[in-house]
Amino acid sequence: MRLFRTWRRSRWLHRHPIPEYLWAHTLESTPLLRLLPAGDIARLRELAAVFVQEKTWMSTPELQVTDVMQVRTAALASLLVLELDLDWYRGWETIILYPAEFVQRRREVDAGGLEHQWDEVRAGEAWERGPVVLSWTDVAASGRIDGYNVVIHELAHKLDMLNGPPDGFPPLHRDMSVRRWTRVFTAAFDELNERLDRGEETSVDPYAAEHPAEFFSVLSEYFFELPELLSDIWPELYGELAAFYRQDPLRWPGRRG
Repeated sequence: MRLFRTWRRSRWLHRHPIPEYLWAHTLESTPLLRLLPAGDIARLRELAAVFVQEKTWMSTPELQVTDVMQVRTAALASLLVLELDLDWYRGWETIILYPAEFVQRRREVDAGGLEHQWDEVRAGEAWERGPVVLSWTDVAASGRIDGYNVVIHELAHKLDMLNGPPDGFPPLHRDMSVRRWTRVFTAAFDELNERLDRGEETSVDPYAAEHPAEFFSVLSEYFFELPELLSDIWPELYGELAAFYRQDPLRWPGRRG
């Protein structure tokens, strides 16, 4: 099966490469991607081309999905699996783009059995065994090296979901320690919550403290967008993410220039 997927992807690349003008536009409008080594940028282009072909693209009636939208989204999504494989995005097919932030109706039953309902404004959402929903406005605002990246955030959730409901514990590589990952992430998550409980300002988005799954996704954003900041705050956690993603954004040549 893997050999067949490799053969099929090779055919897709031959038939549907990302045109030079479109890839140049993607790099120009996404400063984060220009930090990569030249060889990695070339491989990212190939992964993005396959991602575009393998996923089904949908939108609301108010938005027509263009090649620019697909390639930018695909390039940012492929960045997470640049040293892994697109098979890490198995088990789901659809990307749904909204023009801007969207409202989701939420329901929750408390311990007393009372149901609470509220509207929540979202920039993105990843459904377990379902689609990834993204605000195009927020996709366009991602990759600016400022710590915000809705594509990385939601696709990190998808990686987290590979071994069950999102809990901040994606399937680790065989050479990684489950005990070490648990210790490092739990300590950092608890520290962030304690600081917020004391009313302190934090360099990391407080949304990371909502749940271990959000912590993993938010910290994945910082790992790629602002690795210096993350490495300074939690060097061990940075090391765990580097081991998981098989990348070290601190060493990207664009950051050393």
